[in-house]
Amino acid sequence: MAKILVLDDMAETVVLIQTILGTKGHDVTGFTDEEQAIAYARSRDVDLLILDVKLKKLSGLDVLREIKRLQPQVKAMILTGYPSLESAREAKDLGVQEYCIKPMEKEELEEKAAQVLAS
Repeated sequence: MAKILVLDDMAETVVLIQTILGTKGHDVTGFTDEEQAIAYARSRDVDLLILDVKLKKLSGLDVLREIKRLQPQVKAMILTGYPSLESAREAKDLGVQEYCIKPMEKEELEEKAAQVLAS
């Protein structure tokens, strides 16, 4: 199955996404720290990024930009509790396949992740 990197500033969200997508057979690695997530992507291939927009130090879009530089083929989903037209446009420009608003239902997360991975 897919190698998924999850980055959110809330550990509970990271664990929840790991649990949901892990039960689908994916290898899900989660982070609450931007630099650790980027370092992980430097040393391992990732199929899908699931990133929050608002993080502690950088934005999820900044992290996406950096990881895309390392792994141009990586697919991405944005999850945000603070949607804006500006961040949605920037996400689209960076090649994000799904821009989702939190909270998400379990089934919606599973469906969106499967669709992105299949694209």
